[in-house]
Amino acid sequence: MSRKLAAVTVALAAALLAACASHAGSSASGGTTYTLPAVEDLRITATVPRGTTAQPLKKTGTVSEEEPSEGLGTVNDPHWQATLGGYTQQQFSQALGFPPGTKITIKNVSATKPHTFNVVAKISGPPAQFPSNPSLSTQAHGKTIALGYASGIIKPGASVTVTAKKAGIYLFGCAFHYNFGMQDVIVIGKGATPGPQATAPAK
Repeated sequence: MSRKLAAVTVALAAALLAACASHAGSSASGGTTYTLPAVEDLRITATVPRGTTAQPLKKTGTVSEEEPSEGLGTVNDPHWQATLGGYTQQQFSQALGFPPGTKITIKNVSATKPHTFNVVAKISGPPAQFPSNPSLSTQAHGKTIALGYASGIIKPGASVTVTAKKAGIYLFGCAFHYNFGMQDVIVIGKGATPGPQATAPAK
């Protein structure tokens, strides 16, 4: 490839990157503008929404779910004064946490069992008192984390995406395995991060 053709190819790729970055940041006013590395005579800037940083340009998070006995285990969380299990952002069951605006992908990591992610209550703080026998739908309902949200059935290996739009503390569980220990807490708030991990289940 000639030097001139290589320069044009890089410039075109950079222009496409600039267009994508500009589009991604166009919906928020007062964003932050970054100057990307120059390519000969081409100057590129990317604007990201207010409150986000340049890396990564998009805010996403992942929750893995499976029945606690399949490997995630449970945690007796002293802060929430409850046993949590079946959902994780890391390796073992834990309280979850994301900042507002995060798009959350909930993936069923079970090889054989379907699961759901249903919000059953909104609380103001500990203790996390899970309802005894809530009516949990297997039909999808809602697009943001809120009271009444239901993911619908998530088949083994499949996933769904939901937005953590408003700050709050929510209790949730699986429609199929709520009484098997799939009950957890999710905190949507500035700086929210995962809670303590459970230990591995006994073999």
